[in-house]
Amino acid sequence: MKTPLSPALPALCATACCINASMTTPAPAAPVADPSPNVFALPRAALAAARERVAANDPLVREALAGLRSEADTALTMKPPSVMDKTRVAASGDKHDYFSVGPYWWPDPATPDGLPYIRRDGQHNPERNEGTDYPAFTGMCRAVERLALAWYLTGHEPYAAQAARLVRTWFLDPATRMNPHLDYGQAIPGRTNGRGIGIIETRALIDLTDGIALIASSPAWTPADDQGLRAWLGAYLEWLQGSKNGLDEKREHNNHGTWYDAQVAQLALVLGRTELARDVLASALRTRLATQVEPDGSQPHELARTLSLTYSTLNLAGLMTLARQATHVGVDWWHHTTPDGRSLRQAIRFLAPFAGPARPWIKPDLKPADREGIRMLLVLAGIAYGDDEPAFLDEISRLRNDGQFARERWQLFASGIKPGVNPD
Repeated sequence: MKTPLSPALPALCATACCINASMTTPAPAAPVADPSPNVFALPRAALAAARERVAANDPLVREALAGLRSEADTALTMKPPSVMDKTRVAASGDKHDYFSVGPYWWPDPATPDGLPYIRRDGQHNPERNEGTDYPAFTGMCRAVERLALAWYLTGHEPYAAQAARLVRTWFLDPATRMNPHLDYGQAIPGRTNGRGIGIIETRALIDLTDGIALIASSPAWTPADDQGLRAWLGAYLEWLQGSKNGLDEKREHNNHGTWYDAQVAQLALVLGRTELARDVLASALRTRLATQVEPDGSQPHELARTLSLTYSTLNLAGLMTLARQATHVGVDWWHHTTPDGRSLRQAIRFLAPFAGPARPWIKPDLKPADREGIRMLLVLAGIAYGDDEPAFLDEISRLRNDGQFARERWQLFASGIKPGVNPD
């Protein structure tokens, strides 16, 4: 007589079959970042070089990657902010409208209610960060860019998922989305409900849109997300070009005008409006570079400020952003020189010696500038000019060997500098 099978044996056989199948069937592949993401302000070739070095655990980028991942890990814990969080509301009464106040405006001690506010250039009123959208918006955009770059370099999917979550909350969710305009940016109590120069606060959209390009191949960023964000950006671009505040900002002659053009160009590129981008970037050679940079490379509009190194760095960052964007539409900013000798190259040469902390700035400022931004600009210049500017490369090499800067983000991009000119 045959011994009956144990009731457990069929289940064991089924389990064994499943185990065998799992051993022979490959697991789904992890999302792979696009080796040439559709970024316009970040350097594509340097991004790819950085990812290769990260994959090889290259000691040249190890500390900088650790610094980036620390920032990204902190951003993972961020509750997605929105315009609905603020406690102060724009004159419209609609919390979906972005609202901020001018940074250098203070109550007038000579009036009973402090109105109208008076200007103290370079002196930040803490009210700017109390109950307004400005700190939340800039922090959100910065977090998206950091998370996206960390995902691009490591493939750690929670980074992309959080970046997408932050963008959905601020721009796409009907309950929390920001209306696509800045009618009430940089209001001044007692003077105005909003000004064109508030538009400089949305320059962080350049970082955000490049960040989204970095995570475009992640399943966390869906076609519906992409379509929704493009619609929002298209509406904001239309407002920038047609509103009173937008046209006021376009007419500004200093860093405000520079960053206005950079925003319009970035959104045009993202939306595939190549001719608009080319027109803006070609025009800006005349309206920005030729009017803001002296033949010696100084920037007189920014030097007149009480935080002159900070503003010189800010405006140079805008001019170099325009230069990077222009490479995508066949306009060469890097090698352009006006008949009287004004050029982007000379503006970089003027600031490059101040990339390190030791050299004193040319004039007293109300407070010291954060020079990490200059170091990042120097690296971007090294990528653009290569051996054409050996002084840039020498200074970058010196800074890379200084351990106090090992965790700074520019170290990741410095790995993309190669012999010869690198028109990335």
